[in-house]
Amino acid sequence: MPTKKKTAAGKAAAKKAPAKKPVTKKAAAKKTPAKKPVAKKTAAKKAPAKKAPAKKAAAKNVVRRSALGFRVNEHIVYPAHGVGLIVEISAQEIAGMSLELFVINFEKEKMVLRVPIDKAEQTGMRKLADNKVMDGAIRTLKGRARIKRTMWSRRAQEYEAKINSGDLIAIAEVVRDLFRNENQPEQSYSERQLYEAALERMAREVATVEKTTEDAAIVKLEAILAKTTGGARRQPGSDAA
Repeated sequence: MPTKKKTAAGKAAAKKAPAKKPVTKKAAAKKTPAKKPVAKKTAAKKAPAKKAPAKKAAAKNVVRRSALGFRVNEHIVYPAHGVGLIVEISAQEIAGMSLELFVINFEKEKMVLRVPIDKAEQTGMRKLADNKVMDGAIRTLKGRARIKRTMWSRRAQEYEAKINSGDLIAIAEVVRDLFRNENQPEQSYSERQLYEAALERMAREVATVEKTTEDAAIVKLEAILAKTTGGARRQPGSDAA
């Protein structure tokens, strides 16, 4: 009888031992694949840290360009509008690209113009005339008027092109050629319009260079013309007959 009890107990022990092993193995297998956050590491690498140096480079570029050429609070001449004042050098982002601009104020026209720094020279934007150019423009006024014997429409186009060229001497040529003194025939309406546009454009630059008013510059220029032609400017509406 004792031998039978031992064998039965051995069999029961043998049956209980294998039942505990699969439980521990399954728990370990389930825990290992759950601890792999691969997606979080890749997202952390995409930080916008590379954009910061690009902005610094753009800011330096603005400073360098303004130091070599035009500066803030400097008067310049823009061909189509005449004398203006650079009030700011700013940067704008257009289509994902940073673009540096001169912000120019034209006080008389009450207009603000933004010119890309890289295009400033191409547009004909320039500094105020120096003494040499200014002397050349005054000599031009003192010269003899040159009026071509062509159709007025063609001459008008040539005058407009000179006025909008930004060339002070070319503008002086228009003033000289369209000036009429009291002893000469009266200007037509279109001639008078072009004359006044050229005179104002020239007077504004003279006034800015000489630090005087535009009206004072006009008086000075017309006095030179009157002396050259032998008479004061003929006023619109006056009749010599």
